[in-house]
Amino acid sequence: MGVRENIRLVQSRIAAALERAGRSEDLVTLVTVTKIVAVAKIQEALEAGVTHLGENRIQDAAPKIAALRNRTDINWHMIGHLQTNKVKLAVELFSLIHSVDSVRLAQEIAKRALQQNKVMDVLFEVNVSGETSKYGLPIAEVVPVVREAARFEGISVKGLMTMAPFVPDPEEVRPYFRKLRELLITLRESGVGQMEYLSMGMTNDFEVAIEEGANIVRVGTAIFEER
Repeated sequence: MGVRENIRLVQSRIAAALERAGRSEDLVTLVTVTKIVAVAKIQEALEAGVTHLGENRIQDAAPKIAALRNRTDINWHMIGHLQTNKVKLAVELFSLIHSVDSVRLAQEIAKRALQQNKVMDVLFEVNVSGETSKYGLPIAEVVPVVREAARFEGISVKGLMTMAPFVPDPEEVRPYFRKLRELLITLRESGVGQMEYLSMGMTNDFEVAIEEGANIVRVGTAIFEER
């Protein structure tokens, strides 16, 4: 199938997952992951109605954003690990940074955002699985770190993000998604940040993530197929 058909299928799977979870009135933002995808293919996704695009690396995103600068309807999401020396450009290019994982990084984002006379929307990445190969805050550090970072002018903490382990059976990662939702509720109840978004779920497991409360999913392979 082509990109347009793949997007339609993903959207129907999102709707079905919402229905199963009793969330049929909720909205889920589909972030189409465009890493290592050529601009021509991205154009196909845009023509199919996609408006949220996700990139992992600044150096890959910048030329694509420049090539598509006439499309003012695109919301670019930074979903990969962000180094502090790339923050200035990230604040310029993206509408939402999903991968904040320290007070230091949050502080740098806040500083650069203020220099650009803007408030940067961010999510904090949580390493729910505890895998050493993954970035993100350990569960025990989430509440104090997010509480401290939420005080900075120049950023608005909008929620949490995680990457679940990649396993053949997506049911195995349900507990990780559930834990992130519980953390979000804890932060919301304690009045920390705005806590609107749960960014979790990718091609292999986005339906389970939605059933557990995700309202942002990051899908690439199911749309562009193996790249």
